[in-house]
Amino acid sequence: MLMPMRSALPAFAAIVAVASCLVAPSVRGQTIIDQWSSISVPPAPPLKAVAIDRKTTALLLLDFNGQTCNMQRRPRCIASIPKVKALLSAARAAGVPVVYSLAGAATAADIAGDLAPAANEPVVSSGVDKFLGTELEKILKDKGIRTVIVVGTAAHGAVLYTASGAALRGMKVIVPVDGMSSDLLYAEQYTAWHLTNAPIVGAAVTLTTIDQTTF
Repeated sequence: MLMPMRSALPAFAAIVAVASCLVAPSVRGQTIIDQWSSISVPPAPPLKAVAIDRKTTALLLLDFNGQTCNMQRRPRCIASIPKVKALLSAARAAGVPVVYSLAGAATAADIAGDLAPAANEPVVSSGVDKFLGTELEKILKDKGIRTVIVVGTAAHGAVLYTASGAALRGMKVIVPVDGMSSDLLYAEQYTAWHLTNAPIVGAAVTLTTIDQTTF
């Protein structure tokens, strides 16, 4: 027999009250900061081999200038240079366009010598999002670019925001994890997780390594 709606309301309220009492105290009212130390690290995202379409891909080298890439501030950036140099050489040999970025007041002369831009390779300067206030989007569109390879520093700055910006503009994004760096390992870890899990962005991003990237 169905209970009339008016008489059912007190019973429903009682059930809700009991249920609220059963909610674990560790869940109710706690913020992510309260639960910080109890969070487990998620599984590492997979790294995939990629074959580059030379005609529609560009290589972005972000903020390898001495102000952000140095032994004192970011030794992992310095350590990444030999591999990035190999990637750069392979891209140039394949005829893949290369675009550089700078941060702050840096100039092209501040870029690490092993990665110095050639005369015909453009350099843009901006904050963490290298599309913001620059000609980067136009440069890529004019070249018919649909995929970008993103390397640089900091992982949680220029790499994260520029890779996301490319994805949100409809491009595919390839991020070799040994070509991005930060001053903290956690920042690199977070960036790898974010790029492969964020809405829209995650579907456009492929994580790889420089050795697994072929032209």
